[in-house]
Amino acid sequence: MASLADSFLADLEDLSDNEAHLDDEEADVADMEEDADGDIADIEALNYDDLDSVSKLQKTQRYNDIMQKVEDALQKGSDISSHGTVLEDDPEYQLIVDCNALSGDIENEIIIIHNFIRDKYRLKFPELESLVHHPIDYARVVKKIGNEMDLTLVDLEGLLPSAIIMVISVTASTTSGKPLSEENLKKTIDACDRALDLDIAKKKVLDFVESRMGYIAPNLSAIVGSAVAAKLMGTAGGLTALAKMPACNVQLLGAKKKTLAGFSTAASQFRVGYLEQAEIFQSTPPSLRTRACRLLAAKSTLAARVDSTRGDSTGKTGRNLREEIRKKIEKWQEPPPAKQPKPLPVPDSEPKKKRGGRRLRKMKERYAITDMRKLANRMQFGVPEESSLGDGLGEGYGMLGQAGSGKLRVSVGQSKLAAKAAKKFKEKPYGSSGATSGLTSSLAFTPVQSFHVQDKYSSRGSWLRN
Repeated sequence: MASLADSFLADLEDLSDNEAHLDDEEADVADMEEDADGDIADIEALNYDDLDSVSKLQKTQRYNDIMQKVEDALQKGSDISSHGTVLEDDPEYQLIVDCNALSGDIENEIIIIHNFIRDKYRLKFPELESLVHHPIDYARVVKKIGNEMDLTLVDLEGLLPSAIIMVISVTASTTSGKPLSEENLKKTIDACDRALDLDIAKKKVLDFVESRMGYIAPNLSAIVGSAVAAKLMGTAGGLTALAKMPACNVQLLGAKKKTLAGFSTAASQFRVGYLEQAEIFQSTPPSLRTRACRLLAAKSTLAARVDSTRGDSTGKTGRNLREEIRKKIEKWQEPPPAKQPKPLPVPDSEPKKKRGGRRLRKMKERYAITDMRKLANRMQFGVPEESSLGDGLGEGYGMLGQAGSGKLRVSVGQSKLAAKAAKKFKEKPYGSSGATSGLTSSLAFTPVQSFHVQDKYSSRGSWLRN
């Protein structure tokens, strides 16, 4: 057993270890607080009033290099000499992948500049942001209106539909906004110019990608179009990544989650991404678009796999798949075939096998239709039948009693069964004298000096001897 002094020393060692551990935790917490203070300091140092501190994409080297390569490629055209190389090693393919990534960055940058413009121009026309939702349209309208309070002097034709222009003019006459200062107006106009420049750069990038999709992915472009094929490939991260992706994921590329704010999801459209911009999807009736989108995603995946392996550079496979999709959608729209009347089965003309024998013959004779009923069921042409109540009322007699006297004349013939029973009865030797009187005795004497007593109600008798 350990002594009391040893136990005391062990407790002191544990206490010193815990203190060291607590010191380490306090040091980590202090480091985290310093990092948090540094982040807060960076956020506070960010000046939202300055456009250059908010929008930095156009000043990056990556943006300038890609845009310069795109402009050179658009002026030069497609280089056919490099079409035989491996797709991933082709510099034009790498430029397309970079352009797809840059296109997403440009969209995010436009949204940031749009928020900056709204914050500045809200003092002048606060209702405008609820009337014009698209960022580029909003920037064009703000640049056109400027500090003008009377919108009847501003021509917005060509920028917006006439109905929205009328609503903006009426709303501007009752707005509570005030003109901006020269400094804020200049910052707002500069932000509008930058947003419009980014939109032009985005169109150049998309034009370049679409012009090269006929070489990079000819079969995929034949199905969904060059623009949709470029967006699918850019979102997936390249043609090889798109070819490895399952069709169910290709269907959701570019889909955005919709916030219904508590409303029912029963009438909301199913989730679909860039494929809804394809011409086949738009020409399909709304009731069949769910099936068409699944079919389109499946065939697009097959076409991407063909393009990734350079299996068909002519695009014939993609055109065949597109024709197959079109025929299937047309087949879905055909009305169902008319319901044909089901014909009755052919009657069996051969006689059926029936049970025969003595028992069946007796049953037929017993329940056979009589001659009287046969005559009652028949009518003579041109001669009215007699009825039980007269004047055609009651049960009709048919041809009964039409032999001339007007009374019923029925000749009942003896059935075979009754004739056979009568014949059998006659053949039995009862030894009687044949009299039918009730006074006669059933006692009969025979030549052998014996007599036979016949019972009236049975055929059994007994013989009595002397």
